[in-house]
Amino acid sequence: MENPVLLSSTVSPTLDEKPPVVLENKPAVTTKPTTKTTIEETFNEKVELAKQNLKDSKPTQNSNHQHIHWAPLGVPLERRLQMLTMIIWNLMIPICLGIFIYAACFPTLWPLLIAYVTFIYLDKVPERGGRRFAWMRNLGFWRYFTGYFPAKLVKEHELDPSKNYVFGYHPHGIISMGALSNFATEATGFSKTFPGIVPSLLTLSSNFRIPIYRDIIMGLGIASVSRKSCEYILSSGAGRSIVIVIGGAAESLAARPGINDLVLKRRLGFVRIAIKQQARLVPVFSFGENDLYDQLDNAKGSPVWKFQKKMQALLGFTLPLFHARGVFNYDTGLMPFRHPIVTVVGKPIDVPKLEEGQIEPTQEQLEAVQKEYIDELLEIYNKYKDVYAKDRKRDLCLID
Repeated sequence: MENPVLLSSTVSPTLDEKPPVVLENKPAVTTKPTTKTTIEETFNEKVELAKQNLKDSKPTQNSNHQHIHWAPLGVPLERRLQMLTMIIWNLMIPICLGIFIYAACFPTLWPLLIAYVTFIYLDKVPERGGRRFAWMRNLGFWRYFTGYFPAKLVKEHELDPSKNYVFGYHPHGIISMGALSNFATEATGFSKTFPGIVPSLLTLSSNFRIPIYRDIIMGLGIASVSRKSCEYILSSGAGRSIVIVIGGAAESLAARPGINDLVLKRRLGFVRIAIKQQARLVPVFSFGENDLYDQLDNAKGSPVWKFQKKMQALLGFTLPLFHARGVFNYDTGLMPFRHPIVTVVGKPIDVPKLEEGQIEPTQEQLEAVQKEYIDELLEIYNKYKDVYAKDRKRDLCLID
């Protein structure tokens, strides 16, 4: 998974390949308590602001990208703080590595650094759900981070806290910002929306070899996506659940604004895990995830595509050549567009029980559950596409 959390390779090989105020003199208005309606109105206001910003950021057809649209000087402080949190998170890996390398310049710190590196090598906690800290997930930092888009969580169905769940997240997008916002932080209120459910967003084990960064993501409850890790988390108590970004690196290469092409047909590993652990499957679709970045044309068979696929085969992840907006301009840079992300958590799907003596689910069981899962995912998309994906270029498509 790239930063954040290098989610471009979230699916492990071990799990199989299968969205100027004019002040007037008006009578004073009595302040009302915050309600669900006012919260919804606040989010809608942020969405409209994000849409207007996105519209303003697009150059006209005759500009040929020769004119740079600079951000105005009078940007509200809150929006500047939102941009600051996005910059910090996008640079989190270089920052952590820089701190570690700087510390290595002082010989007096070498004993501590050697002990820390040894600890990293021996630490098995990434395979056991991470070191979750509630205070880290509730930091004010994440309120500004999710407000950048803004991000929102929508519940379609109640989840029984006495059961375990495997959340399948779609689409992958370039960096899966929606997955981080909704499942690794409390900024969108996951614990209040689904009380008793403890989610662990999963990523590649290689992320837990990066000094300091590993401890930050573990504090958010992020864990390894290995089979061993999945089984440990799902068997560690009621309500413990995992979140897997199903499409992985292959799907990230198809992520473009207005398009939702999913790599899902041959992904059966997450279904197998759910059946073996008797965890219910929950399809999750994030509208707007693919609208945060654009990327260089990489048509199948092109030199760029071949390079990216070779990188994926060798390293387990790949590098989409993406671009979006800048810190001070709307036309070029690596900061994501301010586009709303609305993450819809669908209806849980029951999985069949294994018969006595049966160790692995049959191919028929895997395919039957996968079909039910895909049907529910499509139902979510079709229900909300005209609300949260009005600017789509085409409808959801399963490409593999």
